Amino acid sequence: MSDDLFSREVYRPLAARMRPNSLDNFYGQQHLIAPNRPLREAIDGGMLHSMIFWGPPGVGKTTLAKIIAHRVDAHFESISAVLSGVKEIRSAIAKAQEQRDVRGRKTILFVDEVHRFNKSQQDAFLPFVEDGTVVFIGATTENPSFELNNALLSRCRVYVLKSLTESDILTVVQQALVNKEQGLGDQKLQFEEKALSTLAIAADGDARRALNLLEIASDLASQGQDNGVINSDILEQILVGDSRRFDKGGEYFYDQISALHKAIRGSSVDAGLYWLCRMLDGGCDPIYLARRLVRIANEDIGNADPRSLELALSAWNVQERLGSPEGELALAQAVLYMAAAPKSNAVYSAFNAAMADVRSLPTYDVPVHLRNAPTTLMKDLDYGKDYRYAHNEKGGYAAGENYLPDELKGKQYYYPTDRGLEKKISEKLDYLRSLDDTGGSDNKDHQ
Repeated sequence: MSDDLFSREVYRPLAARMRPNSLDNFYGQQHLIAPNRPLREAIDGGMLHSMIFWGPPGVGKTTLAKIIAHRVDAHFESISAVLSGVKEIRSAIAKAQEQRDVRGRKTILFVDEVHRFNKSQQDAFLPFVEDGTVVFIGATTENPSFELNNALLSRCRVYVLKSLTESDILTVVQQALVNKEQGLGDQKLQFEEKALSTLAIAADGDARRALNLLEIASDLASQGQDNGVINSDILEQILVGDSRRFDKGGEYFYDQISALHKAIRGSSVDAGLYWLCRMLDGGCDPIYLARRLVRIANEDIGNADPRSLELALSAWNVQERLGSPEGELALAQAVLYMAAAPKSNAVYSAFNAAMADVRSLPTYDVPVHLRNAPTTLMKDLDYGKDYRYAHNEKGGYAAGENYLPDELKGKQYYYPTDRGLEKKISEKLDYLRSLDDTGGSDNKDHQ
């Protein structure tokens, strides 16, 4: 072989080559690093503190940690919670202690995907954070409130990093296209305007993803018959089967299902449809969405429009029977109907109130007159005595009868609203209570 295998330059992806090395060429997160912002002030003043960077992939968590280390001339030690364990933690701490004791340097210990560490592994950092051996910077895509120990979280300040805007992504891509040393400037690529916009949208706020897509597109353009022009046809090839950022078990999943639920509760038909489509596009199981719609029908609509529950169940049935895309259209129909329906949480509130009493109060006896009496002994004990059969009463209602335990007589859990069908239900219940108060003297057939 004419080439020495071991002398060849190790390949580095475009995203790695274009990683910013200063705050001046770091795009996005201006709410954190713009002049006079607290984090920028801490960096410029060299007054570092332990922190958590929380945000989606590709928004600069690792890059920002490295820039901070360089800016304050600190040793940078990095471990990944996905690949590391106690051995790697001890090794990183030992290096930090050497930097402190021998060289007099601070160490920034960067822990990527810190939420993947269990409680004992997270606890292992605490003494070294407290005694100043390391300045701890953890990166996570998950909500720190749920995924990090309170002990570690209390010693760190949480900074929320946001998805890059489409404008930020376009700037990152354009910089890569003109940079001759680290980027693709020497390839003299051209980008169709529509294709450039498509790539920026497909990146979904993730700079690393944008650069990975750009690198693949540049390879196809260079090898094909397009004379170095990246067009829509090339992007279609690399985006086939591609989907937006959507973690089926993580923060984005719960954020989006929360948005769907709240949009329907808030009677926003358009927002409800949008979030349904976002979740379907991201790969969410339609059956999960169908189950959630049933829950919303019970919790937020209830008896104000009982047809909402029927429609949600029908949509679930259609999804199971027909699959996609017919089932998804049925889900959309249910979302639109439910968003437009009158709202009531009276059933939900009544259920929770009754369940709270059942769990917190004594186990009250069933009133004797309501008890079943299938045996002579039970009859002798007056089981069922004086029970009033409602169908034999005027209007089919035994005015004044008590069906609750004696200790809870008169207790009310269900308070219907004045919306939709519940308005009529409320009127009916008010009428029945008036009969209870008068002993049924005004009882008439009431429909």
